[in-house]
Amino acid sequence: MTRISRIILVLGSSWLSMGSLMAQTLRPPAYPLVTHDPYFSIWAFNDTLTAAPTRHWTGEPQALEGMVRVDGKTYQFLGKAAPEYRAVIPTAQEKPYEARYTFSKPADGWEKTTFAAANSWKTGPAPFTDNRSLKGTNWTEGDIWVRRTVSVPAPLPTGKLTLLLWHDDDVEVYLNGVLLTKQEKYNGKYEYFAVPEAARKALHTGENVLAMHCVSPQGGEHLDAGIYVEMPQQRIPTARQTGVTLTATQTNYTFEAGPVRLTANFLSPLLLDELETVARPVSYITLGAAATDGKPHTVQVLLTEAGTVAANSPYQNVQTQTGSDASLTWQAVGTTAQPVLGQAGDNVRIDWGYAYLAAPKAAQTTSGTTSALQSDFAKSGKLAAASKPQTGAAQRVALATVLDLGRVTKPTEQHVLLGYDDLYSVQYFGQNLRGWWRRDPAMTMAKALQTAEKEYTRLRRKSTEFDQKLYADAQAAGGKEYADLCQLAYRQAIAAHKIVAGPKGEVFFLSKENFSNGSIGTVDVTYPSAPMFLLYNNELAKGLLRFIFDYSESGRWKKDFPAHDIGTYPLANGQTYGEDMPVEEAGNMLILTAAAVKMDGKADFAREHWPTLTKWVGFLKRDGFDPANQLSTDDFAGHLARNTNLSVKAIMGIACYGQMAQQLGDQKTADEYMALARDMAKRWQTMARDGDHYALTFDKPAGSWSQKYNLVWDKVLDLNVFPKEVARQEMDFYLKHQQRYGLPLDSRKTYTKSDWIMWTATLADREADFKALVAPVWQFANDTPVRVPLTDWHETTNARQVGFQARSVVGGYFIKLLSDKMTKK
Repeated sequence: MTRISRIILVLGSSWLSMGSLMAQTLRPPAYPLVTHDPYFSIWAFNDTLTAAPTRHWTGEPQALEGMVRVDGKTYQFLGKAAPEYRAVIPTAQEKPYEARYTFSKPADGWEKTTFAAANSWKTGPAPFTDNRSLKGTNWTEGDIWVRRTVSVPAPLPTGKLTLLLWHDDDVEVYLNGVLLTKQEKYNGKYEYFAVPEAARKALHTGENVLAMHCVSPQGGEHLDAGIYVEMPQQRIPTARQTGVTLTATQTNYTFEAGPVRLTANFLSPLLLDELETVARPVSYITLGAAATDGKPHTVQVLLTEAGTVAANSPYQNVQTQTGSDASLTWQAVGTTAQPVLGQAGDNVRIDWGYAYLAAPKAAQTTSGTTSALQSDFAKSGKLAAASKPQTGAAQRVALATVLDLGRVTKPTEQHVLLGYDDLYSVQYFGQNLRGWWRRDPAMTMAKALQTAEKEYTRLRRKSTEFDQKLYADAQAAGGKEYADLCQLAYRQAIAAHKIVAGPKGEVFFLSKENFSNGSIGTVDVTYPSAPMFLLYNNELAKGLLRFIFDYSESGRWKKDFPAHDIGTYPLANGQTYGEDMPVEEAGNMLILTAAAVKMDGKADFAREHWPTLTKWVGFLKRDGFDPANQLSTDDFAGHLARNTNLSVKAIMGIACYGQMAQQLGDQKTADEYMALARDMAKRWQTMARDGDHYALTFDKPAGSWSQKYNLVWDKVLDLNVFPKEVARQEMDFYLKHQQRYGLPLDSRKTYTKSDWIMWTATLADREADFKALVAPVWQFANDTPVRVPLTDWHETTNARQVGFQARSVVGGYFIKLLSDKMTKK
């Protein structure tokens, strides 16, 4: 830790608000490398690029690896080989199996090999789960006991044994009556646990019994386990990383590899003013080299992409393909099963479609096992050509290309392209929809790669110019810390969505509720995400709303308020969240429609959906002002009755309806609803007042408070419903209640939502107050010990992640930029 970092830790966030006094660079919690959509999203979770495997945003390894060969000496500069395991007793994700199970407590000794399972024990396929898309045995709540008999051939493995286990909730696992592990709560994914030595001794050739007991007292059930042996790995010297910088669309690394300076640029050209470009799932990696001693050096670079990029688990079988055209040569990999849109859920990765690695024609591309490819490269700087398509477990198959940079003195560089063809992106009420880039059936990834190659120079230049402008604009709007956070959030916010062509060819911009519950098209995730898209591409902002309008207008959703979601990603076949959020979603849809209409400068979008908007505002008029006991977007905080912040949302929704009526030329309706909103605002002030601030609920628990972030739209949309004194009074109160890493969400807990802090800060009239609220969020992002793509839900006392990661809601950081733009319109 540097001396200045120690000073920062001592003096805390109040000193950071004086941004002009320091120029520390923000250390991201994780670094985006390839970012396009919820499935094609690869990150580095460490400051040093060779410290660990590159990962999907969920944390599972999706290995990109890079080696540079300088004058015959080889160094690794990108990634690290993910641990490789071979099954002794495979899990269901690798090899389907059936087992005996019971939901009734069995007699003692049920875990032993000598136990005789009675007829009450049934036989069914694994996994044991409530997730119907996994095609296992249906299990919903309560206890389950499972006995699985497996024959293990000779010879027994000699390497380190691990237990691969997914459990929800408490679990105990035995091998031949010997306890392997006992775990509490749930892990939400397959996870490795060390096998104790006593259990290793229990493993023998012939029949073995793996026995499990799991309990699930409430929603979410899953049980599956297997035993694996860890395979040895080869060791490769690493290049010395000398720097890393992050901008809105790019991540740049520098290294020293002997007498050569190596650069690696990861570019996802997510230029929101170019719909075709941002929708095309192709990223670039540019590798450059220059001599540091003024002498020429022979330099070759190897890049490999693991088959796990196209698989949900490392054990699924994959197969490679090859192709070329006049300018490019490429390799592709995908699962042999190709279960298109076959699995819905949160902590899952795509296992259909094909990952592509392409390079200019002069480069060599092939496929094989990562270890063999790296060994060939280290020996000769070249790769042995594959005689046929490669097949095998995803963790063992890789695509590869070698870039020969030649005899290098002055800087020289070459690039590769990474793409993903998902064939179909989502299912929408039974109809499979293609990604926007693939809406023409004649479009192929080969054609997309050709276009991306032709546009490489232009897109790299434009992306750099955009990055500089975004940062300058954000710094002018809110200071350095604010600009740092905006560029950190940019790629993440976009990549948590998929742009698809709707049934009528319209733009749908569908979010995935990452590491929350996996919902698709969640309205109260759209709400905080929208500012960035309203700012940079209003067509995408409207694409966040169209499917919710369609859900109601088609008659599939029959309630007089909007749905919470339209399914679980990627299956958009109707709401799957277990409870409605009536006031929340009605307010969200009215506010965001009004914002899109104002950005358009015309009321066509509102006119198209006016009967639906009228139905929703009618609900808010009836039930919105003093909300009944219900959830809001902060559902993790639990139900709340008479929620004053939710009431503000209802008032804003009613005012937005009035504003849209005026834009439609209906002055009578406009006057009626604006007058209603202002009357409600007066009542709100009286009922919510609690001395020097406004309370959490109308029934005023003593000293309670909450961030009134929904009030920001009064300023952004120039509604002027609440007196400005309300925001000023709240701001003064908030500044007195900050913790080191941010303003708590409300008086009930010390955790917070960083997107809402940005909205609350935007209420400030004084620049210093805005910066004072933003600076602790910057410090959180810089200091958090949890190295994952940016979480929006963290603890303000210690900067630890509470939940969520890689979500789109960080698009809400752009609310200040949006406010400045809207108030100038």
